[in-house]
Amino acid sequence: MASVSVANARKAYGHFEVLHGVDIDIQDGEFVILVGPSGCGKSTLLRMIAGLEEISDGRISIGGRVVNDVAPKERDIAMVFQSYALYPHMTVEANMGFSLRLAKAPKQETSQRVKEAAQILGLEHLLDRYPRNLSGGQRQRVAMGRAIVRQPQVFLFDEPLSNLDAKLRVQMRSEIKQLHQRLGTTIIYVTHDQIEAMTMADRIVVMRDGYVEQIGSPLDLYDRPANLFVAGFIGSPGMNFIKGKTSVDGPIELVVDGGARLPIPEGVSLDRGKEIIYGIRPEHLAIAPGGSTAQVTLIEPTGAETQITAAFGNTQIVATIRERLKLQAGDAIALTPDLTKVHIFDAATEKSLIDRNEE
Repeated sequence: MASVSVANARKAYGHFEVLHGVDIDIQDGEFVILVGPSGCGKSTLLRMIAGLEEISDGRISIGGRVVNDVAPKERDIAMVFQSYALYPHMTVEANMGFSLRLAKAPKQETSQRVKEAAQILGLEHLLDRYPRNLSGGQRQRVAMGRAIVRQPQVFLFDEPLSNLDAKLRVQMRSEIKQLHQRLGTTIIYVTHDQIEAMTMADRIVVMRDGYVEQIGSPLDLYDRPANLFVAGFIGSPGMNFIKGKTSVDGPIELVVDGGARLPIPEGVSLDRGKEIIYGIRPEHLAIAPGGSTAQVTLIEPTGAETQITAAFGNTQIVATIRERLKLQAGDAIALTPDLTKVHIFDAATEKSLIDRNEE
Protein backbone atom coordinates (compact mmCIF):
# COMPACT_ATOMS: atom_id res chain seq x y z
CA MET A 1 0.00 0.00 0.00
CA ALA A 2 1.08 3.59 -0.54
CA SER A 3 0.03 7.19 -0.30
CA VAL A 4 -0.36 9.28 -3.47
CA SER A 5 0.44 12.98 -3.67
CA VAL A 6 -0.44 15.26 -6.57
CA ALA A 7 1.15 18.71 -6.24
CA ASN A 8 0.38 21.61 -8.61
CA ALA A 9 -0.18 19.12 -11.45
CA ARG A 10 -0.78 20.68 -14.84
CA LYS A 11 -1.52 19.15 -18.22
CA ALA A 12 -1.45 21.02 -21.49
CA TYR A 13 -1.80 19.96 -25.09
CA GLY A 14 0.11 22.68 -26.88
CA HIS A 15 -1.36 25.98 -25.69
CA PHE A 16 -4.54 24.33 -24.42
CA GLU A 17 -4.34 23.59 -20.69
CA VAL A 18 -6.76 20.96 -19.37
CA LEU A 19 -5.54 20.69 -15.76
CA HIS A 20 -4.72 23.87 -13.88
CA GLY A 21 -2.53 23.17 -10.86
CA VAL A 22 -4.28 20.27 -9.13
CA ASP A 23 -3.35 19.46 -5.51
CA ILE A 24 -4.55 16.21 -3.89
CA ASP A 25 -3.09 14.17 -1.02
CA ILE A 26 -4.36 10.60 -0.76
CA GLN A 27 -3.55 8.62 2.36
CA ASP A 28 -2.27 5.07 2.47
CA GLY A 29 -5.25 2.68 2.13
CA GLU A 30 -7.74 5.42 1.29
CA PHE A 31 -10.54 5.05 -1.28
CA VAL A 32 -10.70 8.35 -3.19
CA ILE A 33 -13.06 9.04 -6.07
CA LEU A 34 -12.53 11.72 -8.73
CA VAL A 35 -15.93 12.87 -9.91
CA GLY A 36 -17.23 15.53 -12.25
CA PRO A 37 -18.92 16.09 -15.61
CA SER A 38 -17.40 14.96 -18.92
CA GLY A 39 -14.39 17.04 -19.84
CA CYS A 40 -13.50 18.09 -16.28
CA GLY A 41 -10.07 16.39 -16.43
CA LYS A 42 -10.63 13.49 -14.02
CA SER A 43 -9.58 10.71 -16.44
CA THR A 44 -6.61 12.76 -17.64
CA LEU A 45 -5.46 13.11 -14.03
CA LEU A 46 -5.85 9.37 -13.42
CA ARG A 47 -3.83 8.59 -16.55
CA MET A 48 -1.13 10.99 -15.37
CA ILE A 49 -0.93 9.11 -12.05
CA ALA A 50 -0.71 5.86 -14.02
CA GLY A 51 2.02 7.25 -16.28
CA LEU A 52 -0.09 6.93 -19.42
CA GLU A 53 -0.08 10.73 -19.84
CA GLU A 54 2.96 12.91 -19.32
CA ILE A 55 2.71 15.61 -16.66
CA SER A 56 3.30 19.11 -18.07
CA ASP A 57 4.21 20.65 -14.72
CA GLY A 58 4.04 19.82 -11.02
CA ARG A 59 4.81 16.60 -9.16
CA ILE A 60 3.19 13.19 -8.67
CA SER A 61 4.45 10.93 -5.88
CA ILE A 62 3.52 7.33 -5.05
CA GLY A 63 4.69 5.95 -1.73
CA GLY A 64 6.90 9.00 -1.22
CA ARG A 65 8.71 8.49 -4.55
CA VAL A 66 8.37 11.13 -7.29
CA VAL A 67 7.22 9.25 -10.41
CA ASN A 68 7.05 12.02 -13.02
CA ASP A 69 9.69 10.29 -15.14
CA VAL A 70 9.02 6.71 -14.03
CA ALA A 71 7.59 4.27 -16.59
CA PRO A 72 4.04 2.96 -15.90
CA LYS A 73 5.22 -0.62 -15.34
CA GLU A 74 7.64 0.57 -12.66
CA ARG A 75 5.09 2.60 -10.65
CA ASP A 76 3.67 -0.46 -8.88
CA ILE A 77 0.09 0.38 -9.82
CA ALA A 78 -2.67 -1.65 -11.46
CA MET A 79 -5.40 -0.13 -13.59
CA VAL A 80 -8.92 -1.36 -14.36
CA PHE A 81 -10.43 0.25 -17.45
CA GLN A 82 -13.98 0.87 -18.64
CA SER A 83 -13.44 -1.79 -21.32
CA TYR A 84 -12.57 -5.18 -19.85
CA ALA A 85 -9.71 -5.68 -22.35
CA LEU A 86 -9.63 -9.45 -21.80
CA TYR A 87 -7.83 -11.78 -24.19
CA PRO A 88 -10.66 -13.75 -25.91
CA HIS A 89 -8.48 -16.79 -26.67
CA MET A 90 -7.41 -17.19 -23.01
CA THR A 91 -9.32 -18.73 -20.13
CA VAL A 92 -10.22 -16.70 -17.06
CA GLU A 93 -7.27 -18.24 -15.23
CA ALA A 94 -4.87 -17.38 -18.06
CA ASN A 95 -6.18 -13.82 -18.30
CA MET A 96 -5.79 -13.22 -14.58
CA GLY A 97 -2.27 -14.63 -14.46
CA PHE A 98 -1.00 -13.14 -17.72
CA SER A 99 0.92 -10.22 -16.19
CA LEU A 100 2.73 -12.55 -13.76
CA ARG A 101 3.70 -14.95 -16.55
CA LEU A 102 4.91 -11.97 -18.57
CA ALA A 103 7.09 -11.00 -15.60
CA LYS A 104 8.33 -14.63 -15.50
CA ALA A 105 7.04 -15.25 -11.99
CA PRO A 106 7.27 -18.86 -10.79
CA LYS A 107 4.33 -21.02 -11.96
CA GLN A 108 3.40 -22.06 -8.44
CA GLU A 109 3.33 -18.43 -7.24
CA THR A 110 1.22 -17.40 -10.26
CA SER A 111 -1.24 -20.22 -9.68
CA GLN A 112 -1.51 -19.40 -5.97
CA ARG A 113 -2.12 -15.68 -6.55
CA VAL A 114 -4.75 -16.40 -9.21
CA LYS A 115 -6.58 -18.80 -6.90
CA GLU A 116 -6.52 -16.26 -4.04
CA ALA A 117 -7.87 -13.50 -6.30
CA ALA A 118 -10.53 -15.83 -7.71
CA GLN A 119 -11.65 -16.70 -4.19
CA ILE A 120 -11.90 -13.02 -3.23
CA LEU A 121 -14.02 -12.28 -6.33
CA GLY A 122 -16.10 -15.46 -6.39
CA LEU A 123 -14.58 -16.68 -9.67
CA GLU A 124 -13.30 -20.10 -8.57
CA HIS A 125 -15.89 -21.96 -10.66
CA LEU A 126 -15.19 -19.85 -13.77
CA LEU A 127 -11.42 -20.27 -14.11
CA ASP A 128 -11.70 -22.64 -17.10
CA ARG A 129 -14.18 -20.49 -19.02
CA TYR A 130 -13.44 -18.03 -21.82
CA PRO A 131 -14.55 -14.37 -21.79
CA ARG A 132 -17.25 -15.05 -24.40
CA ASN A 133 -18.96 -17.36 -21.91
CA LEU A 134 -19.13 -14.72 -19.15
CA SER A 135 -21.64 -12.00 -18.29
CA GLY A 136 -20.62 -8.35 -18.18
CA GLY A 137 -20.29 -8.40 -14.41
CA GLN A 138 -18.17 -11.55 -14.49
CA ARG A 139 -15.85 -10.03 -17.11
CA GLN A 140 -15.40 -6.95 -14.96
CA ARG A 141 -14.51 -9.16 -11.99
CA VAL A 142 -11.91 -10.94 -14.13
CA ALA A 143 -10.43 -7.55 -15.06
CA MET A 144 -10.30 -6.69 -11.35
CA GLY A 145 -8.75 -10.07 -10.60
CA ARG A 146 -6.04 -9.46 -13.17
CA ALA A 147 -5.18 -6.28 -11.22
CA ILE A 148 -5.34 -7.96 -7.80
CA VAL A 149 -2.85 -10.74 -8.66
CA ARG A 150 -0.17 -8.11 -9.24
CA GLN A 151 -0.50 -7.02 -5.58
CA PRO A 152 0.12 -3.36 -6.46
CA GLN A 153 0.53 -0.44 -4.07
CA VAL A 154 -2.31 1.45 -5.75
CA PHE A 155 -5.40 0.44 -7.74
CA LEU A 156 -6.67 2.85 -10.41
CA PHE A 157 -10.23 2.46 -11.72
CA ASP A 158 -11.33 4.41 -14.81
CA GLU A 159 -15.16 4.35 -14.99
CA PRO A 160 -15.21 0.54 -14.64
CA LEU A 161 -19.02 0.23 -14.35
CA SER A 162 -20.10 2.40 -17.29
CA ASN A 163 -20.77 -0.58 -19.57
CA LEU A 164 -23.02 -2.39 -17.09
CA ASP A 165 -26.79 -2.13 -16.69
CA ALA A 166 -28.26 -0.27 -13.71
CA LYS A 167 -28.91 -3.34 -11.53
CA LEU A 168 -25.46 -4.77 -12.14
CA ARG A 169 -23.82 -1.43 -11.40
CA VAL A 170 -25.41 -1.45 -7.94
CA GLN A 171 -24.11 -4.98 -7.33
CA MET A 172 -20.61 -4.15 -8.56
CA ARG A 173 -20.48 -1.00 -6.41
CA SER A 174 -20.94 -3.19 -3.35
CA GLU A 175 -18.36 -5.70 -4.54
CA ILE A 176 -15.70 -3.05 -5.18
CA LYS A 177 -16.30 -1.46 -1.78
CA GLN A 178 -16.08 -4.86 -0.07
CA LEU A 179 -12.92 -5.59 -2.06
CA HIS A 180 -11.33 -2.43 -0.68
CA GLN A 181 -12.34 -3.38 2.86
CA ARG A 182 -10.69 -6.80 2.42
CA LEU A 183 -7.46 -5.64 0.76
CA GLY A 184 -7.03 -2.21 2.35
CA THR A 185 -5.11 -1.06 -0.74
CA THR A 186 -5.15 2.57 -1.87
CA ILE A 187 -7.79 3.06 -4.57
CA ILE A 188 -8.25 6.03 -6.92
CA TYR A 189 -11.48 5.72 -8.85
CA VAL A 190 -12.89 7.90 -11.63
CA THR A 191 -16.59 8.26 -12.38
CA HIS A 192 -19.10 10.82 -13.63
CA ASP A 193 -21.80 9.20 -11.46
CA GLN A 194 -22.17 11.05 -8.15
CA ILE A 195 -24.20 8.15 -6.68
CA GLU A 196 -21.18 5.86 -7.18
CA ALA A 197 -19.00 8.47 -5.53
CA MET A 198 -21.33 8.98 -2.56
CA THR A 199 -21.83 5.29 -1.83
CA MET A 200 -18.23 4.07 -2.24
CA ALA A 201 -15.66 6.74 -1.38
CA ASP A 202 -13.83 7.63 1.80
CA ARG A 203 -13.28 11.03 0.20
CA ILE A 204 -14.51 12.63 -3.00
CA VAL A 205 -12.65 15.07 -5.25
CA VAL A 206 -15.16 17.16 -7.22
CA MET A 207 -13.67 18.55 -10.44
CA ARG A 208 -14.82 21.05 -13.04
CA ASP A 209 -13.00 22.43 -16.09
CA GLY A 210 -9.60 21.18 -14.91
CA TYR A 211 -9.91 22.59 -11.38
CA VAL A 212 -10.64 20.93 -8.04
CA GLU A 213 -13.81 22.51 -6.66
CA GLN A 214 -13.88 20.73 -3.30
CA ILE A 215 -12.45 17.70 -1.50
CA GLY A 216 -14.19 15.98 1.40
CA SER A 217 -16.07 12.96 2.68
CA PRO A 218 -19.38 12.21 0.93
CA LEU A 219 -21.44 13.70 3.77
CA ASP A 220 -19.13 16.72 4.06
CA LEU A 221 -19.82 17.59 0.43
CA TYR A 222 -23.52 16.86 0.83
CA ASP A 223 -23.97 18.92 4.00
CA ARG A 224 -21.35 21.61 3.43
CA PRO A 225 -20.90 22.34 -0.29
CA ALA A 226 -18.40 25.14 -0.87
CA ASN A 227 -20.17 26.54 -3.90
CA LEU A 228 -23.18 26.28 -6.17
CA PHE A 229 -21.58 23.74 -8.51
CA VAL A 230 -20.79 21.21 -5.76
CA ALA A 231 -24.22 21.73 -4.19
CA GLY A 232 -25.94 20.99 -7.49
CA PHE A 233 -23.70 18.11 -8.52
CA ILE A 234 -23.88 16.10 -5.28
CA GLY A 235 -27.28 14.67 -4.32
CA SER A 236 -30.18 13.08 -6.17
CA PRO A 237 -32.69 14.59 -6.71
CA GLY A 238 -30.61 17.74 -6.92
CA MET A 239 -30.71 20.70 -4.56
CA ASN A 240 -33.38 23.36 -5.26
CA PHE A 241 -31.96 26.75 -6.19
CA ILE A 242 -34.17 29.82 -5.81
CA LYS A 243 -32.87 33.18 -7.00
CA GLY A 244 -33.97 36.42 -5.36
CA LYS A 245 -32.94 39.40 -3.24
CA THR A 246 -32.90 39.94 0.47
CA SER A 247 -35.73 42.09 1.77
CA VAL A 248 -35.08 45.83 2.06
CA ASP A 249 -37.19 46.22 5.22
CA GLY A 250 -38.58 44.10 8.03
CA PRO A 251 -36.98 40.76 8.91
CA ILE A 252 -34.24 39.55 6.54
CA GLU A 253 -35.94 37.21 4.07
CA LEU A 254 -35.50 36.05 0.51
CA VAL A 255 -37.89 37.83 -1.83
CA VAL A 256 -38.46 36.17 -5.20
CA ASP A 257 -40.30 37.33 -8.29
CA GLY A 258 -44.02 37.51 -7.60
CA GLY A 259 -43.50 38.54 -3.98
CA ALA A 260 -43.07 35.07 -2.47
CA ARG A 261 -40.77 34.98 0.55
CA LEU A 262 -38.56 32.46 2.34
CA PRO A 263 -36.95 32.83 5.78
CA ILE A 264 -33.18 33.22 6.17
CA PRO A 265 -31.39 31.14 8.85
CA GLU A 266 -30.48 32.97 12.04
CA GLY A 267 -26.91 34.17 12.36
CA VAL A 268 -26.43 34.73 8.61
CA SER A 269 -25.35 38.31 7.98
CA LEU A 270 -26.57 39.63 4.62
CA ASP A 271 -26.87 43.13 3.19
CA ARG A 272 -30.31 44.44 2.35
CA GLY A 273 -31.26 44.06 -1.31
CA LYS A 274 -28.41 41.61 -1.98
CA GLU A 275 -28.87 39.13 -4.84
CA ILE A 276 -28.50 35.60 -3.50
CA ILE A 277 -29.32 32.01 -4.42
CA TYR A 278 -31.26 30.08 -1.79
CA GLY A 279 -30.46 26.36 -1.74
CA ILE A 280 -32.57 23.69 -0.08
CA ARG A 281 -32.57 19.95 -0.73
CA PRO A 282 -35.92 18.28 -1.55
CA GLU A 283 -35.88 16.16 1.62
CA HIS A 284 -35.42 19.29 3.75
CA LEU A 285 -38.77 20.75 2.69
CA ALA A 286 -41.91 19.87 4.64
CA ILE A 287 -45.57 20.50 3.95
CA ALA A 288 -46.74 22.37 7.02
CA PRO A 289 -49.17 25.19 7.92
CA GLY A 290 -47.64 28.65 7.81
CA GLY A 291 -45.13 27.76 5.12
CA SER A 292 -44.57 29.50 1.79
CA THR A 293 -47.28 28.81 -0.78
CA ALA A 294 -46.39 26.85 -3.93
CA GLN A 295 -48.57 25.31 -6.63
CA VAL A 296 -48.23 21.61 -7.39
CA THR A 297 -47.33 20.86 -11.02
CA LEU A 298 -46.28 17.18 -10.86
CA ILE A 299 -46.54 14.26 -8.44
CA GLU A 300 -44.18 11.26 -8.71
CA PRO A 301 -44.77 8.46 -6.17
CA THR A 302 -41.80 6.11 -5.79
CA GLY A 303 -43.24 3.91 -3.04
CA ALA A 304 -41.32 4.88 0.08
CA GLU A 305 -41.40 8.55 -0.91
CA THR A 306 -43.31 10.96 -3.09
CA GLN A 307 -41.57 13.64 -5.13
CA ILE A 308 -43.65 16.76 -5.57
CA THR A 309 -42.71 19.34 -8.16
CA ALA A 310 -44.23 22.73 -7.45
CA ALA A 311 -44.06 26.28 -8.78
CA PHE A 312 -42.69 28.75 -6.25
CA GLY A 313 -42.88 32.15 -7.86
CA ASN A 314 -41.20 31.67 -11.23
CA THR A 315 -39.07 28.77 -9.98
CA GLN A 316 -39.81 25.05 -10.13
CA ILE A 317 -38.81 23.26 -6.93
CA VAL A 318 -38.96 19.64 -5.78
CA ALA A 319 -40.00 18.39 -2.34
CA THR A 320 -39.54 14.79 -1.21
CA ILE A 321 -42.00 13.65 1.44
CA ARG A 322 -42.74 10.31 3.09
CA GLU A 323 -46.36 11.06 3.95
CA ARG A 324 -48.97 9.79 1.48
CA LEU A 325 -51.02 12.88 0.83
CA LYS A 326 -53.89 13.13 -1.63
CA LEU A 327 -52.59 15.82 -3.94
CA GLN A 328 -53.02 16.60 -7.59
CA ALA A 329 -51.63 19.10 -10.07
CA GLY A 330 -52.97 22.57 -9.40
CA ASP A 331 -53.26 22.18 -5.62
CA ALA A 332 -51.69 24.82 -3.40
CA ILE A 333 -49.34 23.58 -0.68
CA ALA A 334 -47.44 25.34 2.13
CA LEU A 335 -43.74 24.43 2.11
CA THR A 336 -41.52 25.02 5.11
CA PRO A 337 -37.71 24.68 4.81
CA ASP A 338 -35.59 23.23 7.61
CA LEU A 339 -33.57 26.35 8.38
CA THR A 340 -30.67 24.33 9.77
CA LYS A 341 -30.26 22.80 6.28
CA VAL A 342 -30.64 25.95 4.16
CA HIS A 343 -27.70 27.05 1.98
CA ILE A 344 -27.12 30.63 0.84
CA PHE A 345 -24.91 31.36 -2.17
CA ASP A 346 -23.65 34.66 -3.51
CA ALA A 347 -25.35 35.22 -6.89
CA ALA A 348 -22.19 36.76 -8.36
CA THR A 349 -19.43 34.44 -7.10
CA GLU A 350 -21.62 31.34 -6.51
CA LYS A 351 -19.70 30.72 -3.27
CA SER A 352 -21.46 29.62 -0.09
CA LEU A 353 -22.20 32.42 2.37
CA ILE A 354 -22.80 30.03 5.28
CA ASP A 355 -19.85 28.49 7.10
CA ARG A 356 -21.12 25.15 8.38
CA ASN A 357 -17.68 23.92 9.40
CA GLU A 358 -18.30 25.28 12.89
CA GLU A 359 -21.63 23.50 13.29
